[in-house]
Amino acid sequence: MDRFSEYRVMWVLVFFDLPTDTKKERKAAAEFRKNLILDGFVMFQFSIYMRHCPSAENANVHIKRVKTFLPPLGQVGILSITDKQFGSMELFAEKKSKEPPTENIQLELF
Repeated sequence: MDRFSEYRVMWVLVFFDLPTDTKKERKAAAEFRKNLILDGFVMFQFSIYMRHCPSAENANVHIKRVKTFLPPLGQVGILSITDKQFGSMELFAEKKSKEPPTENIQLELF
């Protein structure tokens, strides 16, 4: 099987709605975003971050890691989908169709 098959390659999306009413809540939300970025996630929309993973096994590693730094308050969702599913997404900006982000090949050191 091809190592980079569009059915094997995964995308992990993290959706969140975190409270920011107090200084403590804002700090927790900022820390959560910072940890996502440190783990290789990039912003897709304001409260949606995504990460490209070469396999389901690798995606599970990152999902477990996100679970270790969940904030104490708010709602967080984690979704993993295949590259094929991600590629069928329809995106619109100002009512104009937009291409989904291209695959980010990341150098991974073992």
